[in-house]
Order: sequence, then C-alpha cells, then structure tokens
Amino acid sequence: MRYYKIKSYAKINISLGILNKRKSRFHKIESLFSFINLHDEIFIKKINNKNHKIIFYGKFSKGISKNNTISNLLKLIEKKLCGQKYLVKVNKKIPQKSGMGGGSMNASCLLKFFINNQKLNLSPKEIIKISSKIGSDVIIGMQKKTSILYGNGNLKNLNNKINLYTLLVRPNFGCSTKAIYNKVKSFSKPVFKINKRTSINYKFLSNLENDLEEPAFRKYPVLKKLKIFMEKLDKILFVNMTGSGSTIVGYFITKKTALNAIKILNKKYKNYWCILSKTI
Repeated sequence: MRYYKIKSYAKINISLGILNKRKSRFHKIESLFSFINLHDEIFIKKINNKNHKIIFYGKFSKGISKNNTISNLLKLIEKKLCGQKYLVKVNKKIPQKSGMGGGSMNASCLLKFFINNQKLNLSPKEIIKISSKIGSDVIIGMQKKTSILYGNGNLKNLNNKINLYTLLVRPNFGCSTKAIYNKVKSFSKPVFKINKRTSINYKFLSNLENDLEEPAFRKYPVLKKLKIFMEKLDKILFVNMTGSGSTIVGYFITKKTALNAIKILNKKYKNYWCILSKTI
C-alpha cells in the first residue's frame, strides 16, 4: 500500500487579543492569523494491524508524547474508520512550543485527509466537535487561509493574501501555552468588528499587537530583548510574537531585505533557530 504525502503548514498569529476569561477558564480571544511555507511532512498509509502506528522523526521530534494530537484524532474517529488501521510518519520541521500550532495543524491536516481521501462522513457540527476536543487551533487548519478569528468563535476568511516575507527566530526554549495564559492580567477591546469590512494594509498590520507578549516577556525577558533588537533591523515592517511564543516573527515586504536581516540575526544569535519563510 502506497503512502499519501501531506504538507502540514505552520500557522502564525499576526495579532492576538485577549478579550476576557470565560467561565470555562479558557480565554476569549480574537486573532488575525495566516500560514507560511514552513511545514511538517506527513506520510500515511493503510496497514493490516491491530493498532495504529505513529512515528515522529526529524529535527523537532524529540520528546513528543505518545498521547499527541494525531493519536487523539485517531481515537476520536476510530468508529468511523470501521476497523481500518493506519501508519502515520511525521517529519517534524516546525519546532514544538513555538507558537506556530505544529501539533494542531498535524491533526487538522489528517482530519481533512480522512474526509477528502478516505470518504470519512462527518457533518460540519461533528468536525467542529472533534476539532475542539483536540485543540482550539485545529479547526483553523482545516481551511489554511488568512482569516480573522472573532471573540465569538466565528471565522472569516480574507480574500486578499498577506504577501510578506517572515523572519522566524526562536531561542533554545519553548513556551508553555497554559503557563503563559495563566499569567494574563489584563484584557483588550476587540480590534475586528463582525460584519464590518477590514482593510488589511501595511499600516494596519504594523499597529496590531499580541497581548500574550506581556506575560511571556515577564517570564522570559530574553524574548523582549530579541524583539527590540529585531525592530531595529533595516526596513523591517513590524515584529510580533506568534501565539504564546517562543517564536518572534519579523515581517518584510521584500525578500532582499529579509535575507539581509537573517544574516545579522544569525551572527548575533548563533544558537537560536532562525529561518526565512513567506506567507501563503
């Protein structure tokens, strides 16, 4: 049986606002997010076995628990698969605890694969229910489009793409999403209004913020120093942390300016993970 190959793209939060805290203890957020051409590689095929088999390999595969987003997904759709088992191999190119939703995007890509290729019959409500049980970002990856996530949970896909080069810099540690959210002390007002057209231009993007930076920077001052250094790079449009960190993202209009910047970053922060990517 041949392998199917799936590209699981990284998600970045261009902005992230914390609006309040729900009774469920989860936070109410709004976010403008996009995807970049950095991706994990997933290989999947049917096997004659009693159990599913999941293998992680690659640069960022170390320490992934047996109880992961892919294993959780397979458990949730087990009955729908009618006894068929799968071998799933994942080449991890997206760092763990980096704020780019690597694990969540793996699950969403596989769920989409099962629906489209294996004819998994799920209603929209079932898809949302399954996704939410794995992680809040999973449903976002099902569409892979630049979108606005509103405070009420609604998603709005944007027709115009955000064509920017991204310089991703991650120190040699990751951030716990739970730990960073637990340190949130204040809330913001919504930036995006439902049923109102949002003009996405460079000036608008430059004024957006990530509310999780404040608690992340308190816990890890080195992240604040990194952002300040990146903001001084020549012709950089703006800099924001993605998700709960620890990746700081610098945005550029041209590839040439981004390439010049990455040379400076690699020289300054030799032990940091630093790559150039582009929004898709």
